[in-house]
Amino acid sequence: MSSKRTTIRESAGDRLFMLVIYTILTLVLIAVIYPLIYIVSSSISSPAAVTSGKVWLWPVDISFKGFETLLHTPQIVTGYGNSLFYTAAGTLISVALTVMIAYPLSRKTFFGRSGIMMIITFTMIFSGGLIPTYMVVRALHLIDTRWALLIPNAIWVWQVIIARSFFMSSIPEELIEASEIDGCSDLRFMRSVVIPLSKPILAVLVLMYAVGQWNAYFDALIYLKSAKLFPLQLILRSIIIQNNSSGVMDAMKMVERQQLAELLKYALIVIATLPVLIIYPFVQRFFVQGMLVGSVKG
Repeated sequence: MSSKRTTIRESAGDRLFMLVIYTILTLVLIAVIYPLIYIVSSSISSPAAVTSGKVWLWPVDISFKGFETLLHTPQIVTGYGNSLFYTAAGTLISVALTVMIAYPLSRKTFFGRSGIMMIITFTMIFSGGLIPTYMVVRALHLIDTRWALLIPNAIWVWQVIIARSFFMSSIPEELIEASEIDGCSDLRFMRSVVIPLSKPILAVLVLMYAVGQWNAYFDALIYLKSAKLFPLQLILRSIIIQNNSSGVMDAMKMVERQQLAELLKYALIVIATLPVLIIYPFVQRFFVQGMLVGSVKG
């Protein structure tokens, strides 16, 4: 008894369509990956090669002067430490508050959850604006303090919606009823059941909040006055936009101002993106799973 293998031949139109798709994806890949390669190559090239435009793909006259200068500059080191603190503390506060507000809103027995959710969603469309927000922060005596970067934007509405959808679809009401029959309190149920079952959405929240905190600079620009509290992104902005590298000039007087500024731009960009690149591979699996589950119901 013989079996015949049936092969499906693609038509010329299908092959042409796939060729166009692969061509577009290749162009998109080049457009995304080339700036990354260029920045890394520029960060380890000599200052003269960077400013003269000799670097276009691979490093030229490999040099680590930019990284050495940044690591020996107190302003950069302090800013890096501040950004790590703001990211860690801000992510912890934001995730905790988001779970605390999203989980009760996901329960059908929570009175008034629809009205509260409507009010929360309303803030995505309308907000008080910069001046009223600044006045509130000033009235709370948070100006020029670390709390100004941790409290005002601690909760993001979109993250609340995602977390609420996840809890609604992943924590069944029957499980809550069974825990109540066994005499389990709400706090213990959260700690023993909800949190262990919510690793995917927690990974999503941690990544979103951490990336947002790490890249934020506008709040620091508005609320902070002391240089010792500045995050790394504010220093990066100063170097890239304002071309202000006076704080680093003393450490590298032999290099011309423009060459140093150009070199520091790329070196600082590489250093600033390292934490996100390091964190993402560890949470990528949970991130995809949490996004898919959290977007099923709304």
